Amino acid sequence: MSAGTTAGRAHIVWDWNGTLLHDIDAVLVATNASFAELGFAPITLASYRDLYVVPVPKFYERLMGRLPTDEEWVVMDEAFHRHYWAAAEASGLAEGALELLQDWERDGLTQSLLSLAPHDRLVPLVRTHGIDRYFLRVDGRTGPSHTSKAEHLVRHMAALEGTGVSAARTVLIGDAVDDALAAAHVGARAVLYTGGSHSRSSLESAGVPVVDSLAEAVRTARELAG
Repeated sequence: MSAGTTAGRAHIVWDWNGTLLHDIDAVLVATNASFAELGFAPITLASYRDLYVVPVPKFYERLMGRLPTDEEWVVMDEAFHRHYWAAAEASGLAEGALELLQDWERDGLTQSLLSLAPHDRLVPLVRTHGIDRYFLRVDGRTGPSHTSKAEHLVRHMAALEGTGVSAARTVLIGDAVDDALAAAHVGARAVLYTGGSHSRSSLESAGVPVVDSLAEAVRTARELAG
């Protein structure tokens, strides 16, 4: 992986699912497959984005009118992941993502990737897309599934110590309100992208810039990082 170590450079922490990886179609397929296991009707992408919230059981509560039972959760969670990972293999990068990674590196700036996807699933997929070389680190989740993005980002930033990355000049680009909360937790900035799981109105509630393309996200990150 590339490694720029000059202190004070702007740094991007990229989210993966719904941000660099355009996997919203895979997510919707997997969600509807999990609903079908319990006899629920499929939902549209618009409905998904309007209702989606984390933690995921609360999302199911919005759809079902109640929290799923422990037994239902096991069935739905297993079905979701089985269908999601099968579909994710065919998902491509978001529009312009590769060029943006290349341009950021060409400008002598640094970037890393942070995801709550399981680390052992994440790393091979990032390598398959040929972009692992652009990141100082690629960190997926190695702990329990309920690990928060803020906890994960704290560990990620600690692991970047000594590379010249500082929270004050770091911008997290993601597709969820949780990304903005995690960035604020470590003293970084955030830009939220509408190409993932959340509606624009949901993202705007975070009080950070909301954009409709990754190109706009990177332009905004440059401004925020000073």
